[in-house]
Amino acid sequence: MQLVFSDAQYWEDFLPLTFTRPVAEMRCGILTFSERWQKLLDNPEISYFTENYLQDKFKSPEEKESLFLVTNFLPTETVIQQIKDLKQGEALVYEDELIAAKINMKGFSLNQIEKMTDIKEELVFFKKPTDLFTYNDKAIDFDYDLLTEGRVSQELSPTNGFLGNKKDLFIEEGAQIEFSTLNTKTGKIYIGKKAEVMEGCNLRGPITLGEESKFNLGSKIYGATTIGPHCKVGGEVNNIIIFGYSSKGHEGFVGNSVIGEWCNFGADTNSSNLKNNYSHVKLWNYRTKAFEDTGLQFAGLIMGDHSKTAINTQLNTGTVIGVASNIFKEGFPPNLIENFSWGGFKDDEKFKLDKAYEVAERAMARRKVPLTDNDKAILKYIFDVF
Repeated sequence: MQLVFSDAQYWEDFLPLTFTRPVAEMRCGILTFSERWQKLLDNPEISYFTENYLQDKFKSPEEKESLFLVTNFLPTETVIQQIKDLKQGEALVYEDELIAAKINMKGFSLNQIEKMTDIKEELVFFKKPTDLFTYNDKAIDFDYDLLTEGRVSQELSPTNGFLGNKKDLFIEEGAQIEFSTLNTKTGKIYIGKKAEVMEGCNLRGPITLGEESKFNLGSKIYGATTIGPHCKVGGEVNNIIIFGYSSKGHEGFVGNSVIGEWCNFGADTNSSNLKNNYSHVKLWNYRTKAFEDTGLQFAGLIMGDHSKTAINTQLNTGTVIGVASNIFKEGFPPNLIENFSWGGFKDDEKFKLDKAYEVAERAMARRKVPLTDNDKAILKYIFDVF
């Protein structure tokens, strides 16, 4: 039976991160939502119910019996079993929102649902970008247990300093860690396959470093931080998520932030995560088209795919950067930087689409990933419509 990952309620709430992907392909904890549910339900047959312009890249559902699923929450064992036990025409509801249903995608309609059951347990639910870093500690714990149960970690090299319990450290095959310090007293640390922690790094969990990613020399990493696959991270970071394939390789601070894929931070880029008056941070909301109070004292940067900063870029507290933006002008750019901005300031000209393709193609080639026609079509749609 196919899993159908639905964007119906939440896609717009996670912009700009979801301009280029369904909600299910966002990363939080160690895994993407998609990877987590495939593992939980032991089912690799997936499809997506998402925006029309994304469907050529992200497979549409086949017309057959399916498990229709909202992915952006962490289930309890009870809820997982309830989902597995659903019969045709039955659904689960949480806080008045449908989150799972057993239906037939042929002639798709929620009118097929004959019985709804309310979930009474409190769930960790991700409803907006800041929730990703706010609840990342819980997601790391969840995924750590899911991925490491019954398995044995590689041994930590004796050149390293270690604080905490070894059961809270897992090192995958081929990973390298030398002459660094790791502290699991504050949270678990997971080092992915063929990842590297270079000499002189200080890691204070919870932290996850993705497959073939690197912490550069002397990095200072505070949890809860997730670095996806094929990234390079240096300098100082605190409670950030990088989806994958992005680089913050140099000195500079980024905290309480979510970064998409194929982004690059110029040397000494800094992002403020706390206002001088200690008040709540406001962030741009694409649904309401206004700056909304996050209710958070610490909130730094939300950055869409393919965006880049020049050396010495200084970003304000609560900055939202769209897709394929280039920030390089003098001074603090505004708190909202539009898709394809060429400079980073309001009313700057747009980055030419053919040049955006060219840069994306070069950046992706460095990781041996092609820029496909579907990728180009998605970028063109964002360029033309948003």
